[in-house]
Amino acid sequence: MIDRTPGARRAVLTAAALAEPAASLSGYTVGVTADRRKDELSTLLEARGARVVVAPALRIVPISDDAELRAATRACLDSPPDIVLVNTGIGMRGWLEAAEGWGLAEPLRAVLSGAYLVARGPKAKAAVRSAGLRDDWSPDGEGYEEVVEHLTARGVDGRTVAMQLHGESQPEYTEALESAGARVIELPVYRWAPPTDPAPLHRLVDLIIARLVDAVTFTSAAAVQAVLRAAGTGADALLDALRDDVLAACVGPVTSAPLRRHGIPVVVPGRARLNSLVRTIVDELPKRAVTLQVSGHSLTLRGHAAIVDGELRPLAPAPMAVLRALAGSPGRVLSRAALLQALPRGADEHAVEMAVARLRAGLALPGVVQTVVKRGYRIPT
Repeated sequence: MIDRTPGARRAVLTAAALAEPAASLSGYTVGVTADRRKDELSTLLEARGARVVVAPALRIVPISDDAELRAATRACLDSPPDIVLVNTGIGMRGWLEAAEGWGLAEPLRAVLSGAYLVARGPKAKAAVRSAGLRDDWSPDGEGYEEVVEHLTARGVDGRTVAMQLHGESQPEYTEALESAGARVIELPVYRWAPPTDPAPLHRLVDLIIARLVDAVTFTSAAAVQAVLRAAGTGADALLDALRDDVLAACVGPVTSAPLRRHGIPVVVPGRARLNSLVRTIVDELPKRAVTLQVSGHSLTLRGHAAIVDGELRPLAPAPMAVLRALAGSPGRVLSRAALLQALPRGADEHAVEMAVARLRAGLALPGVVQTVVKRGYRIPT
């Protein structure tokens, strides 16, 4: 497990991330919804300087002893499939391990070796090959639509297709194959379940809605749906935040599909790899930063921090909110009442004064936040 204490987070920041905040994720907060590889993804983000909020949306529950999977495996042995669709590496390995526990590993390998094997992605392909089998085709984009188009063009009428489920049923693709004349055997190699402790997920949803995270990562379509379910009546507010202010970063096109259906702009790396996902976030988030020249100084706003002349200055949410409001209209005087709207609910005008005082102390840059007597505050142009 990764230690999430502030001291531990600071310790894992690389020298490069601290020395060059403008070229890293220093100052940004990123939500991680993955479960199985959350530590790996978090470490990659933290090494770039990001503050990470870990909130698994789901957990994978192996069902190697599940009667449904065993029955589906028996169906494959009794009526060997012509085509086998391998969706994930972990699913392929889990299926073979379960079959070995039932004493069916060798018969299953024999059936698979005689089928047309489709590996949806490099991890699925690697699992097929590590099992001593040969894959016959893989889609370029790893999308289900591409797989269905390929198989229907190749011809599936009267053929049996065994489809390893990707954590949950995919009825639209099963129905498309069946409509083309195929008999489909669904293989539920693992299933998704809610997280053991839902509190971190609900906290992440609140942070997204409040725009207190800058990006959120998704590594499965099921995780996207789980986050929307966790939002409950706040789902519309969450979607609004993802449309406008919070970057949605998905590991691949299948993962991004549910968000795209809601009109969410997403970023997807060219390769479905965690390293590539992090590099995409590193490329994208700094483009959203606001940079001002104030009194001969460079001031860049990013996430929970400001970069003053190349030096990172972390700020608390309230002073950062005031800075964003003022930077949104440089030169314009904003009243205390106007700045109050940028602060968390329940604050009063005294809280605005406190936030301005903390902002000035945090920036340590005299003259950047000016008081205009009886009117309010401004950032000079």
